[in-house]
Amino acid sequence: MITALDHIAIAVPDLEASIKRFMEDFGLTFDGTEDVAAAKTSTAFFPVPPTSIELVHPLNGEGPIAGYLEKRGGGLHHLCFRSDNIEEDVARLKAKGYRFLSDGPSDGAHNSKVIFIHPKSCDGVLIEINQPGEDH
Repeated sequence: MITALDHIAIAVPDLEASIKRFMEDFGLTFDGTEDVAAAKTSTAFFPVPPTSIELVHPLNGEGPIAGYLEKRGGGLHHLCFRSDNIEEDVARLKAKGYRFLSDGPSDGAHNSKVIFIHPKSCDGVLIEINQPGEDH
């Protein structure tokens, strides 16, 4: 079941400059970075309870975020909903006709399981579903 808005992801062309902006200009608490090889992204986290802002940047200049930045520049990339049972949510949404960008969940940041719903299924908005790892 979907339980919360987990994070809002922003694609950024310069991760260090964006981290500095969110820390210094907006006064948000920086909660570190993590490279997510499966998604080819470097991520930075700013908790804003009960949700967080996640900056996403292409890892080694590759992957879907690199293509996004080339086409659109920086900006809002996706919304992520937290799930307490991602497999059930995927099955329920597939039964309702939702299309996904992959066949099943993959590894995400903080040992989570993630899957993305195709934007055409959600009025042009890329939606991620995230089941947090046990340690997060």
